[in-house]
Amino acid sequence: MTEALTPGFHRREIETMPREELERLQLERLQTTVRHLRSNVPLMAERLDGIDDPTSLDDLAAMPFLKKTDLRDNYPFGLLAVPREELARVHASSGTTGKPTVVAYTAEDLEMWAECVARCLRGAGVEPGWMLHNAYGYGLFTGGLGMHMGAEEAGINCIPVSGGNTERQLMLIDDFAPEAMCCTPSYALTLAELLGEKGPSTSMRVGILGAEPWTNETRQAIETGLGMIAVNIYGLSEVLGPGVSCETADRDGLVIMEDHFIPEIVDPDTGERLPDGETGVLVLTSLSKRAFPVLRYWTGDLCSLTREPSPCGRTHARMSFVVGRADDMLVIRGVNVYPSQVEHTLVGIDGISPHFQLVVERDGTLDTLTIRGERDPASASTASDAELVKTVVEAMRSSLGIGAAVTLNEPGSLPRSEGGKLQRTIDQRA
Repeated sequence: MTEALTPGFHRREIETMPREELERLQLERLQTTVRHLRSNVPLMAERLDGIDDPTSLDDLAAMPFLKKTDLRDNYPFGLLAVPREELARVHASSGTTGKPTVVAYTAEDLEMWAECVARCLRGAGVEPGWMLHNAYGYGLFTGGLGMHMGAEEAGINCIPVSGGNTERQLMLIDDFAPEAMCCTPSYALTLAELLGEKGPSTSMRVGILGAEPWTNETRQAIETGLGMIAVNIYGLSEVLGPGVSCETADRDGLVIMEDHFIPEIVDPDTGERLPDGETGVLVLTSLSKRAFPVLRYWTGDLCSLTREPSPCGRTHARMSFVVGRADDMLVIRGVNVYPSQVEHTLVGIDGISPHFQLVVERDGTLDTLTIRGERDPASASTASDAELVKTVVEAMRSSLGIGAAVTLNEPGSLPRSEGGKLQRTIDQRA
């Protein structure tokens, strides 16, 4: 394991701003954002009709949510708040469930985005002059270009490798000896697995990983396999891209860029605000975007908040790891099951690799869950396949509260990430 890193600062005066001053800034920017939406986005003008402009941050709770369906219903440019000729760039989601969700940026928006990512990288311990191996995808996906801009803003040398071509990635890591890398957690696991007997990289000290939910157990597997500290970064294209929040090198919660975003946690069923410390759906309001501002965007991500100052002196709110998504939750025989629960349990079983797939089927009126796993070829476990299957079945019954069938596949046979997000669930009930 690499030695501990010290969290750095990119804009210390903002990142350590007293909360009273920070909240005054948030209110000023919230008022500006609401006026901007009323004047330039017909859907928001309609939804805000009869609602007064905010005079305190508490007034935000009375305002309407914006959801992903709103972006799809107004595809492609119905929610733009500036004329198209003022745009500097357009990004979009993959569109795997239909039309992609399209977002846009002015030149000023891109500068703000780069600063947010720069803060994340410096907080994670990446130093100016270091080399960053960027294995996020470039293109309509926000990950590659977002991290690239932030690295350049922070004075970090960015290698624009993008995703895929894994053997070439391993060669470049070996030849270029970068101190840092960024990619999805599932792709970091792929890289760690392929390093195999060669052992972890001797150059990399920190990985900035995100774009999909993961667990502390997966973090430990990545850190062991790649010989670096793994730091969690969070973002979503509808709100910005990577850089909404990030752990510092202390890894004590993801610090939210609160001068640019107001976070709320709400009940997934009622939409009512929940107090700090309780888990619910993360809702985000942008405060300084001009092309595509969002008011109370329902992320679907489940986490909690704390507003206690972080150990490094940052005063902005921190969010927990995302424990799952409200829309990824599987209801099986009346029990709520999240893929992250399965991952958490599998990683703790000796002899089982962290790669898995969930298959949900319906047998008559009964839902069935099958967990496809793999033996871990690097494990010293001498348990037979039958013994491992029995161990996984018992662990899952204890963790999930329901019975699940378990199959053990050949090592390397289940899907691996090639740089993008990995689909872990196959729901065949429809």
